[in-house]
Order: sequence, then structure tokens, then C-alpha cells
Amino acid sequence: MSGPVRILELRSVRGTGGGPEKTILSGAARTDPTRFAVTVCYLRDARDEVFSIDARAASLPIDYVELIERHSFDPAIWSELRRLIRDRHIDIVHSHDYKTNLLAWLVSQCEPVTALSTVHGWTGCSRRERWVYYPGDKRILARFPKVVAVSGDICRELVRYGARPDRIATVPNGIDPQLFRRDRLRSPLVRRRFGIDDREVVIGAVGRLEVQKRFDVLIDAFAAARVGHPNLRLLIAGDGSLRETLDAHAARLGLGASFQLLGHMNDLVELHHAFDLFVQSSEYEGTPNAVLEAMALETPVIATDVGGTTEVLRNGVDGVTVPPGDCGALIQAIVAVLGSPDAARSRAREARHRVETVLSFDVRMAAVEAIYTDLYRSRHPATAVSVASAQA
Repeated sequence: MSGPVRILELRSVRGTGGGPEKTILSGAARTDPTRFAVTVCYLRDARDEVFSIDARAASLPIDYVELIERHSFDPAIWSELRRLIRDRHIDIVHSHDYKTNLLAWLVSQCEPVTALSTVHGWTGCSRRERWVYYPGDKRILARFPKVVAVSGDICRELVRYGARPDRIATVPNGIDPQLFRRDRLRSPLVRRRFGIDDREVVIGAVGRLEVQKRFDVLIDAFAAARVGHPNLRLLIAGDGSLRETLDAHAARLGLGASFQLLGHMNDLVELHHAFDLFVQSSEYEGTPNAVLEAMALETPVIATDVGGTTEVLRNGVDGVTVPPGDCGALIQAIVAVLGSPDAARSRAREARHRVETVLSFDVRMAAVEAIYTDLYRSRHPATAVSVASAQA
């Protein structure tokens, strides 16, 4: 083999996307181009006026392309995808959602490419997703030669639907500890920028404003905790279909200026410099990037013990975990953490150490790149020696 293994990262998403976008874009930017030539391809619905992945990709040194769809299942995409694969001489199509999983598997049946998927979870809540798309996706993934699961829960679900355990690699998301680093001298300036005075204690949260994140539970817990701690303030960064609903819910509770939905924010490092405590209230997660970011930035964390969260955040060591949907437990955890700041800081330091070691983005990248190499070798055994020497 005379050149790098050629990877097509394939993803379909609307609006600003979520955690997988950070993993895909950052991974493509950090990959050694002499070993892996990565093309990032997004399927973009022409009707989506909020789509912004292209702007984020433009700031990075990556090969980024889009296939424009006239609607959600535009058959014209098929020929465009095959043309892209041929033009880029793609070896591995790496998909990231149920739609692109189907495309990756189908194209692997008619083009000389290998299908690989990273499964970030099944978080939609529509009837069609729950009863049609997701069960179909799991059965298709069972046919893939290799699947990356971002948590043990996802791995077990894939096995339940027929995937062979030896074809699943559990690789949690990682974080760049150099990019996500707290500078305590910045906090006063950032807090002033958000209009936060020295007496206020800020609880922060980050995520899409959708049912899965259960921000309604967080708002209820915040309102109850505020009774005994009137200096509390809640900031939630993110956007989604529940924005008006959550705003109305906070208004009914009389939270006023103590509560604010910030909308989508690109600079989460700066935002964390305004936080005293980070809370994740989700009812489901794969491996939550938002928790990893809080850990890296030494923001004390309370999170629900769902999905891969407890695989990265150890209760009582790196943070505090509570059952999902349990408002009472969340209230108790918030009050306890705020009442023991030294213990909270100690857990935050331990969390920082964890992301500098076992949960670093470099560790994750090494695991995924090893999978790329193994898949290429299995399809091109005659070139295994040259691949090994090129990557030595």
C-alpha cells in the first residue's frame, strides 16, 4: 500500500447537532493524514435553515463535504454517495446514526468498502423512531463487520439484537484535556459578562432542549433548592424543540431572573468559567460529552446514573450520581454538594486527572485508529506488511 487508509465519516443531522459532531470533527482534525485520509460528509436537508455544522467544519483543517437532500429520504443521495466514494477512493465508510448506518451497509454491498459504525445511542422519542427506525437500525448493525459502542449499555443492546460480541468494541468518548482546561483567573470576567455577582452560586447545564435531557426535572430541583439557597442561579446552554415549554415551566415556578436559557453556545470552555456546579439530568445517555467537558474543566458534577455516564464518572470519586427522574434525590445532591465545597473540589480534581489519562481524546483516537487498521487489513491481507511498516 502506497498511501493512507481512506475513511469517509458519514452523518445525518439537523440543526446544530450534538455530541457526535464534536467527536467526528475533532477526530478528523487530529488524525495523522499520512496514515488516515479522512473525509467528513454530512447529509444536509435543504429545508433545514438552522444547520451550522459547515461553519464549525470551516474552522478546522479537514476535508468536509455535504450531500444536499430535498427531503428526508431523497433517493438522489444514493448515486451522489457512490460517486463520492469512488472519487475519494474510500476504504471504510464510518457511519454515526440510523440513516447513515443503512446507507453504509448498503453501499458496502455494491462498492469495495467496509462498513463501520459508531453507535452513540438511540435518543429520539417519536413513535416512528422507537418502533420502526431504531429496531431496524439495531438489526442492520448486527450485520456490520465491526461496531463501536460508546458505552456498555449500548454494547449489550446490540448483542440482544443479534450482533456478535467479538464484532463490538466498546470505546467511550474522550476529551482533549489541553483544549478543555480551567483558568481560574478568567472566572470573574466571565461571570461579569453573564451578569453574575459575587454572591450568586451558578448551577449550569448543557444539552439539547429535548425530552431525553429532562431539564424539567432539573428546573424543579433548582426551584426547590432555591428555597434554602436564594442566591442560586441556573443557566442552561443548548437549543431544541422544548425551549418555549421550559421557559413557561420556569415562569410558572416564579424563577424570574434566576433562570436563563442561553441558546446554542460554541464556547463551552468560557461558559464553564461561570459555573460553580454542573448538573446532567438526562434519562438516557451514550457517553455524555457534556459530563466529560465538565470533568476536564474541574466543574463539580452531579449526573444521572444512565447509559455510559457511570463508566466515566465514578460516584463519590469524580462526582455524584443520582437516579434518573428522581427530583428528590437531585435536590438532596445539589444541597449536599453546595454544603461541602472542599469535597466537591476534591472530586473535581480527581475528575480532571481521569480525563488526562484513561478518558483523553488521544486514548479514544488510538482505539478507533486501531480498528481502522484491522478492518483494512482484513480486506487487504496482501498489504498488511506495508500497512504495518507505514504506520510504525
